[in-house]
Amino acid sequence: MRLNRRGFLASTALSAPLLGASSACAAAPDEPAAGALRTGADVLAAEDWRRLAGRRLGVLTNPTGVLASLEHVVDAMHRSGAVDIAAVFGPEHGFRGTSQAGGSEGDVTDPRTGLPVYDAYGADVPGLARMFTEAGVERVVFDIADVGARFYTYIWTMYQAMRAAARVGAEFVVLDRPNPIGGQQVGGPVLEPQFASGVGLLPIALQHGMTAGELARLFDAEHLENPLGDRLSVVRVEGWRGRGAQPPAPWVPPSPNMPTTDTAMLYPGTGLFEGTVLSEGRGTTRPFEIVGAPGIDWRWAEELNAAGLDGVRFRETYFVPTFSKHADATCGGVQVHRDGAPDPVLVAITMLVTAKRLYPRVFGWRPDGMFDKLTGTDRVRSMIDAGAGAAEITGSWRAELASFRRSRGRFLLYR
Repeated sequence: MRLNRRGFLASTALSAPLLGASSACAAAPDEPAAGALRTGADVLAAEDWRRLAGRRLGVLTNPTGVLASLEHVVDAMHRSGAVDIAAVFGPEHGFRGTSQAGGSEGDVTDPRTGLPVYDAYGADVPGLARMFTEAGVERVVFDIADVGARFYTYIWTMYQAMRAAARVGAEFVVLDRPNPIGGQQVGGPVLEPQFASGVGLLPIALQHGMTAGELARLFDAEHLENPLGDRLSVVRVEGWRGRGAQPPAPWVPPSPNMPTTDTAMLYPGTGLFEGTVLSEGRGTTRPFEIVGAPGIDWRWAEELNAAGLDGVRFRETYFVPTFSKHADATCGGVQVHRDGAPDPVLVAITMLVTAKRLYPRVFGWRPDGMFDKLTGTDRVRSMIDAGAGAAEITGSWRAELASFRRSRGRFLLYR
């Protein structure tokens, strides 16, 4: 089954010694020596990609797959002549990133490199396995910057690609990158299986606090029918200490509506507004930082500022989205200004509770059940409807979140 995100939102390995951490259950190695941060891609580029040589590569990536020089990894690999790239695979928004939410670039020939590019967005396991076989892929290389929220689709493309690689006997390599919003803070409910969808397939926390490489280890150990085992490898980030938020500089937008690091820091919370009738700011220059709808006024910002939430301030704002919800209509609302390290899920729940109380004739849930898919449960929506406060709602997932923190521990690579 192929997932069209726009339609969905609108309608309803290499060996362990070769690349470091491989087996999902292996203990994390010691922290690398102090120095500048280097992504997994930069580590291999410094070695002229020799650890990827000897197999036909399928590279699953997007515009965030860049080196410190800002050259894209596919362009650098291709130029080097050191590796054999059989094909490139593009996730949501495409390999070169030209498509909006719910879009992709289709199957094309990349004009820069002449490489075949397959559309992997929404492809199921049999479809990806067919692509890998058709292209003659022996080793899948994943290099995409995630933003740390369960409903960001790249990690689910990775999961399906891992399953497909296991099916065709290919190796799977993750060129790891830091979680830009950090790995210390974990938040939100853990997905309940009955709410699995294209924006969340497995029971992990909404803000999972893991890198793509760490998630790959977890997926392989706990969720793959045929685990990759020593055919899964993660090329670790060097110099990422303390699991703190460390957005790359300069920032490469992981998707068209993730323009700034502030957006990423708020997204695990404000992304929930996609499940309401309010605009989450698509069609503005600050999506997921600007939220509102026709009929909302200054009172929302005043009440939210009075709540005294750490790390954010709210500014009354008025805007006209150029597309998506309320396109061409004047909306009132707030712009969330980050001035510290907020808890994005608490921020969003406070915004939701306050908006529903202040504007009962404006606020509403999308009728397709999207809010429950985003939260991974119907409990949050039910509690908001029942008039529960933000503290009660966020406290309702404390036990499951603690369990997730414990279970993820053996898959972490960075301390």
